Amino acid sequence: MVSIIEKELGVGGIKAAAVQKIFHGPDGGKIEALSPITLELEPGEFVSLVGPSGCGKSTFLRLISGLDLPTSGKLYLDGEEIAAPHFERGLMFQDPTLFPWLNVEKNIAVGLVARKIYQERRNDVSNLIKLVGLEGFEKLYPFQLSGGMAQRVALARALINRPKVLLLDEPLGALDAFTRMQLQDELLRIREVRSTTMLLVTHDIDEAVYLSDRIVIMASRPGRIKEIIPVPMGRPRARNHPDFLWLRTKILQILDFVHDEPLSYYL
Repeated sequence: MVSIIEKELGVGGIKAAAVQKIFHGPDGGKIEALSPITLELEPGEFVSLVGPSGCGKSTFLRLISGLDLPTSGKLYLDGEEIAAPHFERGLMFQDPTLFPWLNVEKNIAVGLVARKIYQERRNDVSNLIKLVGLEGFEKLYPFQLSGGMAQRVALARALINRPKVLLLDEPLGALDAFTRMQLQDELLRIREVRSTTMLLVTHDIDEAVYLSDRIVIMASRPGRIKEIIPVPMGRPRARNHPDFLWLRTKILQILDFVHDEPLSYYL
């Protein structure tokens, strides 16, 4: 697959230096969504953020994307401060948010059209269609796609600008278990092909263990890093391997959510 899109990136280090986010309510009150967070992602690393709802995972992702700005602290990509959205940081949401009036091919090309470089980079569209397994579906419209196919389009659209970093906000959360597992493997394959740094927000502990080099466990009120867990297992990973289940149980213990039996719906 390397012949489709060569490894051209090799960069994509993220640094968060004491990043804090405070929201102001309509009554003048303050809500500290994120207490000062310091975290570094190495180029090409796959890191997952897990934790309860309201712990600031998606807020942190939005700050890295540039869609919002920190109240204090700084964020950097390869040493340059993040101050606004940029095509070097791709973003993929739980909802594919495709344009219903555009077919697959044109949805993927939106970023190139917006930057007025479509003609010189139009081959990237067909290359990405191959990369995400959508050959033969180029002319279909969103209403003709399954949920998994729509997310493949969203993934290709997020990659079209050759981002250094791909930010994933629960992109597989609405899919059935089998499609979800297939797309997890697609993310790993694309990360291998393109050397893209990936930061995933997920509530699925199995997903985090399966995909990640490190797992950042967050706590709420205010959002903060509780613990960072390295994942020493090689790839591919067996979801029923004792090491996999042990790590899963350890994370659940840190989150104060443990059952007597380490069960998994993937088994």
